[in-house]
Amino acid sequence: MPKGSLTIVIGNTPASRGAAVDQLARAHPDAVLMAVSVHNRDSRYPLVQRFTVGTHPGALPSTPRGATGDPAVIVHQDLMALRKAMGNPRVILALPGELDTTSFVVELWHPRVGRSALEDHYEPVPIVMGLDPGPFLADLKCVHQAQPLWDGGNGAVRMTTAEIAARQVEAADCLFMLGTSGGNPGADTAEVLVRHLNPALALHVADSGGAVDAPTDTALLDAWRHRLEPIRVLRVHEAAGHDINSFVWRARRPVHPQRLADALGVVMFGVLRSRGHLWLCSRPESVVLWRSAGPHLELLESGHWLKEDDISAWQTASAQRRTMASWFWHKRFGERRNEIAFTGALLDHRRIRAALDAALLDDSELARGPQSWASFHDPLLFEPGP
Repeated sequence: MPKGSLTIVIGNTPASRGAAVDQLARAHPDAVLMAVSVHNRDSRYPLVQRFTVGTHPGALPSTPRGATGDPAVIVHQDLMALRKAMGNPRVILALPGELDTTSFVVELWHPRVGRSALEDHYEPVPIVMGLDPGPFLADLKCVHQAQPLWDGGNGAVRMTTAEIAARQVEAADCLFMLGTSGGNPGADTAEVLVRHLNPALALHVADSGGAVDAPTDTALLDAWRHRLEPIRVLRVHEAAGHDINSFVWRARRPVHPQRLADALGVVMFGVLRSRGHLWLCSRPESVVLWRSAGPHLELLESGHWLKEDDISAWQTASAQRRTMASWFWHKRFGERRNEIAFTGALLDHRRIRAALDAALLDDSELARGPQSWASFHDPLLFEPGP
């Protein structure tokens, strides 16, 4: 039986999201539009409102519907209801900025016990984003405000405005740039920057007003899941433009936390976005996630390095993780390594790399082993005593 198709639409402003929806609706006038809004409450689950519009008689009522619960579960139920009523619908799902797009989409497609998998009923279509350049560039500088963001399964987490702006662009597969025909001075800079943040992005200029289509792609599900991996091979846009450039720092030695803390002033100068993972000697078993947007840097423990004899961990790891672990495996240190991608304005690659290399353990420190490393003072992930 033919499947329906599901296009996810996001935007950095309501107007840009609406413009992206309009572009897709012109290509598919028979599509059903489902717009979602999320209102966080003090309780674990938010209020999720949905508004559905479509010409098909089987489309859900156009009156708003609200429910408190997991947004992915609620939207999944609506999509299955549309599938039952319409056969193989083409659905345009417009998501609000209060959802962490990649986490939500992966959770939406995740098979659930006792429920039919969405993958059995819908073909995935690239995530489409409408972007207004001016607000995007302003948001990337905003780190003094934190907003609740539903992460797809574990509740709301607070992130800076800059982090949210960067994550939206990195989640998109296709982006429509708005406001380019009016001589917007930020449009060219924003276009260069989004190519650095998401080198695989398909970028379109949307001011023409024509219909734009996004074809189905069955490989998207694995790509979306891979974006959530704490360990992955990072790729950057090599070309520079508008003084924006990117590079990746890699190293196969653990990092000394105090020396890294002392070097951050040099490392982060001019950085607009950085992301990756660390092998921190004070946490030798933990993958330490590194992410920054604007001048705000976060370091978070995110799982553990794979061990050669831990069969259960290898079985539960994704195929991408297992493949990369095999590629990078070291007979003493396993998959442990550092890898961070930096994007910014006039970045001094050599200076930043030298500062990070100087924070690595030297030969004598490396020879002392993990038990000794754990005693090194850690001002980055310090846990105060009782």
